[in-house]
Amino acid sequence: MAKDFYAILGVPRGADADTIKKAYRKLATQLHPDKNPGDKQAESRFKEINRANDALSDAKKRALYDEFGEEGLREGFEADKARAFRDAQKRGFGGAGVRLEDLFGGNVGGDGFLQDFFQRGGGGARGRPRRRTRGDDIESELTLDFVTAVRGGTLQISIAGRAEPVSVRIPAGADEGSRLRIPTMGGPAPASDGTPGDLLLTLHVRPHAHFTREGDDLHLELPLTIAEAYRGAKVKVPTFDGPVTMKIPSGTQGGQKMRLRGRGIARKGKEPGDLYVSFRILVPTSDDPSVVAAIEALEKADPEDPRAAIEV
Repeated sequence: MAKDFYAILGVPRGADADTIKKAYRKLATQLHPDKNPGDKQAESRFKEINRANDALSDAKKRALYDEFGEEGLREGFEADKARAFRDAQKRGFGGAGVRLEDLFGGNVGGDGFLQDFFQRGGGGARGRPRRRTRGDDIESELTLDFVTAVRGGTLQISIAGRAEPVSVRIPAGADEGSRLRIPTMGGPAPASDGTPGDLLLTLHVRPHAHFTREGDDLHLELPLTIAEAYRGAKVKVPTFDGPVTMKIPSGTQGGQKMRLRGRGIARKGKEPGDLYVSFRILVPTSDDPSVVAAIEALEKADPEDPRAAIEV
């Protein structure tokens, strides 16, 4: 039975891109294999939501899915020919004077939806079933470290049934649930003159110890000493393009944020995101008498109640 991608993500068919994105991220967080080790049902659902998100988060794929269902997402599917075929059916396809070659430009035996349709004998199509010449697509999953997902890179991965590892290029900005298609690295061709199928990879990203991601923006919590926060300072901020010096203004408070433009994720064809740096003030934990005395002196110098303005 065909899957309803909208129902899988729990969104209405008219949902906008932001609603779909939020629904997917919520489900992906709940069903991620790292949070549900050994749970086959959660693993199956996780694959389903990734498949649904892959289709609905891409405007072109979503349009094809809305019009043709999952058939529209198959490799080799040609929407114009499918529409012509559908229109011909409405006019009484197969009647006198109607030829498949005229409808599909002389090509009725190509791979994909149309070939499968003719093999099944659907819609009253006549003629000899065509031999399948393309191997099956293989779906697999790949877990990346956060740095590779941000920067991109090339990985060597092992595929069942292949003696040699497969080289996979990860684009910069790969996100949780992203899908990659590796041509001709799927199932073997069923005939000597055929072509292998493709390898379809769903990507997962391990969390980073210090950085988090929101779209193409990155977030980092940077520790400051009391002196640096009070006086202001120039500090080095680590970024994925190398360290950057940031000027911290005097009187900086814990939780305050500053932005480094263009230091987020740089994806091909898009403006790079930004890096947002929030500050955490480090309180001394030493019981050295000089530290205790300094804290007491600081308290006497600034006796105001920091919670005085908080009211119910």
